[in-house]
Amino acid sequence: MYKLVGNRATRAFRPLWLLEELSVPYQHIPAAPRSDEVRAHSPAGKVPVLVDGDQVIADSMAIVTYLADKHGAFTHPAGTVARARQDAWTFRVLDEVDSVLWTAARHSFILPEDQRVPAIKDSLRVEFAGNMDRIADEMTSDCLTGDDPTVPDILLAHCLGWARNANFPDAPDVLVAYLRRLRDRPAFQRAAAL
Repeated sequence: MYKLVGNRATRAFRPLWLLEELSVPYQHIPAAPRSDEVRAHSPAGKVPVLVDGDQVIADSMAIVTYLADKHGAFTHPAGTVARARQDAWTFRVLDEVDSVLWTAARHSFILPEDQRVPAIKDSLRVEFAGNMDRIADEMTSDCLTGDDPTVPDILLAHCLGWARNANFPDAPDVLVAYLRRLRDRPAFQRAAAL
């Protein structure tokens, strides 16, 4: 049985959601970053951490990709053009969305107060809005790589919720509808209730 360490208010939500989608048994330990429970599995204290037997995997997207590949779901097969396009979306969302939100978070509450630059958040909001417009313009189906969700959809949906909570600009209507569809999934709702 898998063990996932990290509370759902963090990036641990991503693998939690996928574990619910996969309907595989797992144990969830809703530990906070840098807590003793996390450090027992990952000296860096970062969440999430997945324990699979004797193996420990850190980083939300490494975990999501591993689980998707291992269970042959929410992914395209490795070595295919479809997988390359999926990976391109994953890396793009990490670069253009997740990193923008993470930088804003660092300058809001993560860095020591004397190292924060609050004014940076204005430029990050502008960058985020432009990136959302371009992603919305490129949406040609219900999900990023077709009609069914894959790894980058879990990432983007999580980031869209994060952006809303962080008072970033509203996403274009096509992405609001996209997020609504994904949040209506029973697995998403189960993960959100943990």
